[in-house]
Amino acid sequence: MSRDQATPLMQQYREIKARHQHAILFFRMGDFYEMFYEDAEIASRVLGLTLTSRNNGGASEVPLAGVPVKAVAEYLRRFVQQGYRVAICEQVEDPKLAKGIVKREVIETITPGAAFSDDLLDGARNNFLCAVRVDGTRLGVAAADLSTGEFRMVRGLRGDAGAVLGRLSPREVLVAAGDREAQDALRGLDVLLTEREAWEFDAGMASDALAQQFRVQSLEGLGIGADDTVAVGAAGALIRYLRELQPGGIPHLARPVVERPGGTMPLDDMTRRNLELVESLRGGDGSGTLLSVLDRTQTPMGARLLRQWILAPLTDGSAIDARLEAVGAWVHDAASRAALRAALDGVRDVERLSGKTAAGRATPRDLRALGDSLTRLPDVQAALGRVSAAGLLQTLRDGWDNAAPIAGSITTTLVARPPVAIGDGETIAPGVDAALDELRAIAAGGKDAIARLQAEERGRTGISSLKVGYNRVFGYYIEISNANKHLVPSDYQRRQTLTGAERYVTPALKEFEEKVLHATERTELLERERFEALRAEVAAEIGRLQGVATTLAQLDVLAGLADVAAREGYVRPEVSDDFALEITGGRHPVVERMMPRDQFIPNDVSLPADARMIILTGPNMAGKSTILRQIGLVALMAQMGSWVPATRARVGIADRVFTRVGASDNLVRGQSTFMVEMSETSAILHTATARSLVLLDEIGRGTSTWDGVSIAWAVSEHLHDRVGCKTVFATHYHELTQLADELVAVRNYNVAVKEAGDEILFLHRLQPGGADRSYGIEVGRLAGLPAPVIARARALLRLLEGEDLAAALAGPAAKPVRATDNAAAQLGLFAAAPHPILEQLAALDPNQMTPLDALARLATLAADAQRVVGGAAPPERR
Repeated sequence: MSRDQATPLMQQYREIKARHQHAILFFRMGDFYEMFYEDAEIASRVLGLTLTSRNNGGASEVPLAGVPVKAVAEYLRRFVQQGYRVAICEQVEDPKLAKGIVKREVIETITPGAAFSDDLLDGARNNFLCAVRVDGTRLGVAAADLSTGEFRMVRGLRGDAGAVLGRLSPREVLVAAGDREAQDALRGLDVLLTEREAWEFDAGMASDALAQQFRVQSLEGLGIGADDTVAVGAAGALIRYLRELQPGGIPHLARPVVERPGGTMPLDDMTRRNLELVESLRGGDGSGTLLSVLDRTQTPMGARLLRQWILAPLTDGSAIDARLEAVGAWVHDAASRAALRAALDGVRDVERLSGKTAAGRATPRDLRALGDSLTRLPDVQAALGRVSAAGLLQTLRDGWDNAAPIAGSITTTLVARPPVAIGDGETIAPGVDAALDELRAIAAGGKDAIARLQAEERGRTGISSLKVGYNRVFGYYIEISNANKHLVPSDYQRRQTLTGAERYVTPALKEFEEKVLHATERTELLERERFEALRAEVAAEIGRLQGVATTLAQLDVLAGLADVAAREGYVRPEVSDDFALEITGGRHPVVERMMPRDQFIPNDVSLPADARMIILTGPNMAGKSTILRQIGLVALMAQMGSWVPATRARVGIADRVFTRVGASDNLVRGQSTFMVEMSETSAILHTATARSLVLLDEIGRGTSTWDGVSIAWAVSEHLHDRVGCKTVFATHYHELTQLADELVAVRNYNVAVKEAGDEILFLHRLQPGGADRSYGIEVGRLAGLPAPVIARARALLRLLEGEDLAAALAGPAAKPVRATDNAAAQLGLFAAAPHPILEQLAALDPNQMTPLDALARLATLAADAQRVVGGAAPPERR
């Protein structure tokens, strides 16, 4: 059927759908949102809805699926979670007043990165929508959280794209169509990618869009300079997209916070993952992370800010000290800290409630929650006034705003517990509007009038079972049973016939109905007008409310960090621009929480300029990886402004922290475990500077022993000689301990164990010197390997370490070994006859060789031995 033959309703649908081709269109029809054609088929498949059809004129049928308006939140959540965009098309005129088809418009498009509903958001993390532009080596990122109005512009280097986007964790990213550079920079990110026209990223057009949005003559008024053009282009594309999604505008979008290189520390994916900052390597609910330990916040906006602080440690000493001093003030004043946390306990999500209000999305219940939260500000201010105004607290105190007029307007206008929607109960408080109070009295008096009318009619007719009722279809009625029909007066007009009764109306009842229904309708209309006026009044104060939310979030985070510090015995770190990192009695903040108190073994670490590299050896399970991670966590905690788990800490500010801990593969990219390891190591070597902190664990173990030793040795030399950064390198390659003899700033440390026969006790204590054993067989025994396997492994280890080599060589000539021969016979791995390789070994003097000479000679001997094993002639004697 052609467009001209379609019904007017379907023509309207098609016209609206044509403007939103890339979204599922929720088309409002009464109490349902309907979907047609392909949208209906997708909804049936994704949501499990029944697929039906609707007549489109003549014999044509179109696929149809629908969801109730009252249950739409759950269906939206399921669509958005699976990466779909949903355009909400509402009826924008009263169907009773419509001439022909009811007018409909799309009021918003919901995407994974653009949502207001609490059902689609995580209260503890931002819901950023980002736009990315890459220009050569320059990176521009614009990020907006539609639910809060937060807006950021980030300028950096292309290589930092992963670190920037990993910190922001966007749900959706915009890129220019055909921009391969931007798409390459985003490779590997699990995020919805939305392509836009390339011209939308043009810096010139973007400048105009920004100036218009924030009503400034020049971008200089926003703190944006000439060097920020790559970020400006991304911001322009982002604003254009948001305006498309929100036809009503984005008045709550805050002025951009511009981030440039040097203010915060970029953290790449492997560092965030290996240190388990906000997500556990084991997955799940986030337990076992630094965030789970530090999060003692009382408000959603505080929880979001804490996450931001953890993922963006500061690199400016004065800014770090301002936070540390503020935390210290709360640590030393437990009473004020408790009072503040108690005051914050009743504060709802002021940031998101304000955003919904400004965007016209707040319900009566939302607005009242905002007002109730604002009424707690005097208690927050009182607690802030009692504590020492140290560091950041002085700034927060100077800029304090109680927002009392806004709180007063909300709490005096709305009832204490308003409904979600106008009409579902009283919204406007008594005494606010005299006309509204009068209409309510009429509607409330209707109940008494019904009772009087019912009594009067019973007396007049003599029918004791007569009753007056109401339904939405027929309105008010008088119901009389069939047994009493003969007593019905002549002025009764039949309205409805039931199985055992008849329903009637009278002129008096009609008059009463018109009066009550008119009062009810007028009440709802006046309440809606009053509420929308109040919402507009509050929305006009969006900038002020966002400032209040920011202040509350910072106080919440600072007091929460102080509470952790006081309870867990943390100390204030001494942060400076010096090189050294010195930690006394350092502890792992997460691991110690999982153990009984005082059972965690603290350790000291010192990395001054003249001893900036530690080669850390020790057995499996001794705690090398834990020590590595706790060093990184102490440094990051200090630079985010938190106190740290130690008895003393001096932290030289690092520009980056790099970790290479643990093994993993990337099957999606076709990369083996060793390839991933080498790629991550390469990134560190190319990016680290002398101000960086590098933590490496088991580099080179994914390949042959000598390849691994060579790579680990070369990496260590590069970091020591060319980069000059603070480095801790944990390894089972004991050969690397020889680096301390070759490189001036290398020191050997090991994690101590205690031996008792074949048993070992892990002491988890760091001590100077290298380890000469890894105790892998003992770890295998603890893991439950069968006893015969353990016995065989020990025998082979003694042979390979040379303990039984002389005995093996001095014994009789090798002979075939049967499976029934004893274990000693099975150890005859070498022939007893003299051999050129053995003669070469005997001629070597290890005391006269450098480590590199020894490695080279050993490689030659190994190659010769491999040729002999393969059947080649013995090498000539050298």
